[in-house]
Order: sequence, then C-alpha cells, then structure tokens
Amino acid sequence: MHSLTKNVLGMGIAAGLLVTATTQAADIEWKMATPWGGGPWLERDAKTFADYANELTNGDVSIQVFPGGTLGGALRVTNTVKSGVAQVSHNYINYDYGTDPTAALLAGHSSGLTPEEFMLWMYEGGGVELYEAFRREVFGVVAFPCSTLGTEIFLHSSKKVQTLEDFQGLRLRTSGAWAEIASRLGASTVVMAGSDIYTALDRGVIDAAEWGSPELNKPTGFQDVAQYVILPGVHQSGGILECEVNVDAWDGLSEAQQSQLRLAGKLSVFESWLDSSYADLKAFKELEEGPNEIVQLDQSFIDAIYEETRAWEDEKAGENEWFARVLESQRAFKDSMTTWQDYRLPIGEMGR
Repeated sequence: MHSLTKNVLGMGIAAGLLVTATTQAADIEWKMATPWGGGPWLERDAKTFADYANELTNGDVSIQVFPGGTLGGALRVTNTVKSGVAQVSHNYINYDYGTDPTAALLAGHSSGLTPEEFMLWMYEGGGVELYEAFRREVFGVVAFPCSTLGTEIFLHSSKKVQTLEDFQGLRLRTSGAWAEIASRLGASTVVMAGSDIYTALDRGVIDAAEWGSPELNKPTGFQDVAQYVILPGVHQSGGILECEVNVDAWDGLSEAQQSQLRLAGKLSVFESWLDSSYADLKAFKELEEGPNEIVQLDQSFIDAIYEETRAWEDEKAGENEWFARVLESQRAFKDSMTTWQDYRLPIGEMGR
C-alpha cells in the first residue's frame, strides 16, 4: 500500500468523520470471506480495504481476511455474509450471475466499461447508488465497490483463435455472462474455479481459458501450458470487485463508521487501479518477450462479439427490471464518453 496516500487521505478525511461519530463500542472484530486462494486480490486488494477500514475508523473496526473456502464455499461468499458466518467479504459479484444477470453489468462484461469508465460511472454517474440498492434489495446485503479489475487477456489457449470460425466448438473455461454469450457464439463453455484451470489446460480437458489481466495471470502459469495468448480482452474490458457487509453488522455501526467504510472502499478502488495498472505493464512485457505467440483477434470477430452482446443485453433487459435500469444508466454514460476522443489523445500518443 502507498503509505503517503493512506496516511494523508485516510487521516485527513477520517478526522472530519470522527467528529460526528456517536458513542459506539470499540474493537469491532469482523471476519472477511473471499473467493481468493491467494495472489493480488487476496494479498493486496482485500487487505488494503481491511487496512483502510481500520485506519479510517480509528481502530474501531478490525477485519481479519480469510482465503477462499475457509468460511464457506469460495463461490458462495454472498451467502456466507448474508448468514452472518462472515461479517464482510471481498467478492466478485459475477459469481451471483445465476441468481440475477444484472450482476454481469456491475462486474464488467463484453463490450462493457473500461476500468477508468467504471470509476467515473460509479462515483460520478450514479453507479454506486444503483450497486448498493441492487445488492440490498435482491440479495439482502450491503455492498459497494472496493477494487478495480483491469482489461483481461481474452484467452490463454492451446489452439490459435483469431476468427469466429476458430471459436466454434472451443472448450472454453469462463464464467458469468461471457459463458452464455460465448456459447451463443459457438464455444463449448465450462465453468470451473480458478484453481482448477492450470490442470485442466495441461491435461487437455479444456482448450482455452480466460481468468484475468496480465498481472493476475502471470503467477498462474497458464502461459506454460498454453502456447497462444489471445488479445484484446473484449469479453472483459474492465470491472469492479466489491465488499459486502452483513445487514445486521452494518446496522450495528454508527453513521460515521458506515461513511468511513464506504470511503475505505473508494480509496481501495483507487489504490487497486494504481497497483494493478502498473503491474500489468511489466507482466505483459514479459509475455511479449517470452516463448508464447501473441495473437490479435480479427476485427470481424470483435464486431460479432459486440453484436451478440447487445442482443443478449436487450433480451435480458426485457425480462429483468433491474437489468434494464442498470443497462440504461451504463449506455447513457457510454454515450457521454464518446466525446473523449474529440479532445484527448490516445494513451501513449502525447508528445509524439
């Protein structure tokens, strides 16, 4: 964690919030459930939120972070929090896609928002209010963003995939909305935990897998058992991870402490964006310089993905009121972002 960011922002803003704090029992000790067995999402992002929560509440809220599967099913973290087995979580809302597909829009999906667009939509475009209202109404938990997700690698694959024709029958590990959309595009999709991907690729149980950004994929070793690295990550251009809080535990906090935890989430989003974006640069450079073949998708395939995604979105919006509400907000925001290209140079072009 960047100590300067933490100390200056944390101490300054917390001081103002603490002035209005009502009498509250100190030493609130919470357990945090996660789906993560290790890596940056556990060791950096989840613990960053726990650290900010402790500092901003002046030590009143202490959070112990547990790896996936310790406090319940790794893919059922929402149930663990709702039941009170854990008071808080660090989680990926897309794991609840089967309950409500609106989760895909809030997690990030094909043709969705980039990390920077997600942060703008969340904090300036009304997204965070929609997020919290959706989670409380449909799932019975309090939730807010607390990490960003970078643009993912489209595939680590043992087969070269460049066109829609190449995608037909591909045995693909994925999850959430992309599992459904990829199937509509001709792939044979399999949902499995991240910890099972390496073995499945190595043994030929699957042909290809998507998981995360370059930084996140590097330690998995997928590049050692799959020759091709397929880009760009149009299936997941960006996304958000969340922190969920048990309703009873949340209601036991003062209003000041609730504000402090929301702020801890916002600071953690910014911190994770800085850390992951910079780490991705180094990780991708190592991929480029390694033995794998880097493959770029044909534009015709990218266009087919966008077309199928929009058809899927329209279908879901017609069936689900919450989906329609969030989709309308995101589409309006994306339309407003088209003017960026009129006054901003592409990244890396400044000064050339």
